[in-house]
Amino acid sequence: MSDENSTEPETITSGEFERQPVPDSALLGAGKFWGMYAGEHAAGTEFMIGPLFLAAGASLSDLLLGLLLGNFLAVLTWRFLVTPIAIAKRMTLYYQLERIAGSGLVKLYNVVNGVLFCFLAGAMVTVSASAVGIPFGTMYEVPESTFALGSTDFTIIVILVGAVMAIIAAAGYQTVARVANIAAPWMIAIFAACGIVSLAQMDATSISALSKGEFWQNAIEVVQSKQGASQFGFWQIVVFAWLCNGAMHFGMADLSIFRFARSASSGWAPAIGMFLGHYMAWIAAALLLAAQIKLSQDVTANPGALAWGALGWTGIICVIIAGWTTANPTIYRAGLAFQGVFPKSPRVVMTLVAGAVATAAGAFPNLSAQLLGFVGTYGTVLGPMGAIIFVDFYFMKRFGMREEDAFHRGTSFNLAVLLAWVIPVALGLYLIFVPTSLFPEKLFAAYAVVPCWIASGVIYFALSLLMRDKSNLSTT
Repeated sequence: MSDENSTEPETITSGEFERQPVPDSALLGAGKFWGMYAGEHAAGTEFMIGPLFLAAGASLSDLLLGLLLGNFLAVLTWRFLVTPIAIAKRMTLYYQLERIAGSGLVKLYNVVNGVLFCFLAGAMVTVSASAVGIPFGTMYEVPESTFALGSTDFTIIVILVGAVMAIIAAAGYQTVARVANIAAPWMIAIFAACGIVSLAQMDATSISALSKGEFWQNAIEVVQSKQGASQFGFWQIVVFAWLCNGAMHFGMADLSIFRFARSASSGWAPAIGMFLGHYMAWIAAALLLAAQIKLSQDVTANPGALAWGALGWTGIICVIIAGWTTANPTIYRAGLAFQGVFPKSPRVVMTLVAGAVATAAGAFPNLSAQLLGFVGTYGTVLGPMGAIIFVDFYFMKRFGMREEDAFHRGTSFNLAVLLAWVIPVALGLYLIFVPTSLFPEKLFAAYAVVPCWIASGVIYFALSLLMRDKSNLSTT
């Protein structure tokens, strides 16, 4: 086959350069990336995740410092792990994996990726539906069972909201992205307002009250008196903040974004999403729950009700739009993943299928309440593929082997990649979901991301060495 620097004809692309490196003429300046990350990470998930920290028993000092460190680590990972490879290769995640792992294995990855995207989008459907129901007196209650439906009224609202989101996502990413970028500055301002109003509702606006943090501790005590004692410590917060987007940076999903970057400085753009979204917005959303507890002793983390209690109709609109700006691009991505499995199917059809799956997931309110665990599981499953890309890029030539082995062999299935992905992920999921003598309470999901990533890279490299022959030796 052709040498490793060759590319496929531009005629097979659709203008997005899905199957060839992005040319210099299509590169973008840093401003485009800062706007995108602001819209992507100050959105619907923040209304769910922020209150979960308080409900899990995290102290205010641990939250403030843990999120600071964890988000800083996330920014560094994007900048120094993803961006150099993205700029060097300028290919999508999916095409790079296809050249390394083979088209057949990438289809399996796409199925897993698409389904997990749908569950994430489903949580955002739940968030928006929780706000839509407020004016109609429909409150969603989280049932005890993970796979139990909400009330009939709430389920109907979920179906309607999910249908609208799916239709908009099917219309194309340009519209979705444009509205998200317009909405982002307004949503960031509303998040800040939620935090300020909540502090005022708790009479915690003075330096003395803020430093003592009694309003926070009182809220935790009420939650634990009703739901049982729990503790979400400093290092759990650090690891969660660092790895909640593990699939995007450790898993290299954002190679597809940064392949358009003109310079490596664009790799700092996630900072705006991490510190305005995953720091300020999470804390502000947590304060909403603390204020609600002080005012009514209600410990239910209903995003719509929380925002309504602080900002009225403005809060309701913000929750709806925040869920929308997260769910729509997520449904769009899931549709692309499914289209990779069924390449002859129209993108619109696959996007609508993804929207239907996300809507079905959104009808189970308890799924969205599991976000702290879900995003860690998500990173554990998808992150290891990023290690395989990392090893292929940095180590294969250095040790006399050829990069992108499946591409040069003309094979659709690279056994070394399959084993390097499945073995660590299977062990990680076992520890997450099954109590063991080592982890009697089960492993916190985010803790598994980095060990699985490292194990996957080591296994892939070792198997490549063991399985190498003259056909996969580097010619340079």
